[in-house]
Amino acid sequence: MSSTPVAVVTGSNKGIGLAIVRALCKKFTGDVYLTARDIQRGKEAVAKLQEEGLKPQFHQLDITDLQSIQTLRDFLKEKYGGLNVLVNNAGIAFKVADTTPFAIQAEVTLRTNFFATRDICRELLPLMKPNGRVVNVSSMCGASALSQCSQDLQQKFRSETITEEELVKLMEKFVEDTKKGVHEKEGWPSTAYGVSKTGLTVLSRIQARQLNETRKGDGILLNACCPGWVRTDMAGPKAPKSPDEGAETPVYLALLPLGADGPHGQFVSDKTVQPW
Repeated sequence: MSSTPVAVVTGSNKGIGLAIVRALCKKFTGDVYLTARDIQRGKEAVAKLQEEGLKPQFHQLDITDLQSIQTLRDFLKEKYGGLNVLVNNAGIAFKVADTTPFAIQAEVTLRTNFFATRDICRELLPLMKPNGRVVNVSSMCGASALSQCSQDLQQKFRSETITEEELVKLMEKFVEDTKKGVHEKEGWPSTAYGVSKTGLTVLSRIQARQLNETRKGDGILLNACCPGWVRTDMAGPKAPKSPDEGAETPVYLALLPLGADGPHGQFVSDKTVQPW
């Protein structure tokens, strides 16, 4: 078994994910895994970074496929005995002009951005080594979606005691309400991406509390962050930040120094803790 520290970045064959891998290859002492659903695309991304003189590793990962997650989990357990850094970057967004019915957009978006990311965490968080770092790449869109929710929903999403089960029920309710065509009447905003990222930020707050209870003294820090508006296939060419600039906050959180006691359980943007 290797004693080399190891970092994994999900959804990292392009965009912000690739930029996070690039930065970690330069700054993290250990093995950095670029992961992608498509093996061919993943290996092309690795080759691109190798041309830059970097040495990322590759492992296939489709976060919407539980078997794929478990294969990665078993590989990390066997080869490294755990995991030091996990960056949950994989996510999807429908274009504004997309004519796919909203209920389908809601189901597909939440399946990846919330439910699949939760699956990854359930399988990989138990592998986190002491002083590990976990970064859930969320979005300011989640904060703005929260502000568009009814007062009742806002109260629930801001609660310091909301459980993971309660959060899952709320995310399922959003999808069901969109299918019934009543989501606005029920207090939800008309942004599936925004709601998925609200869910991810709240999930991060819950996970940090769980770590405080189950791994107290292990120095593991877990946060959600917003990379900003970044020029990617997802956000389009007009965004002000380059992918490397978008990677700055996720990488800062992934490399919080040994002995740091925070941030933890926070929503961070531009390396600054934001109110929730």
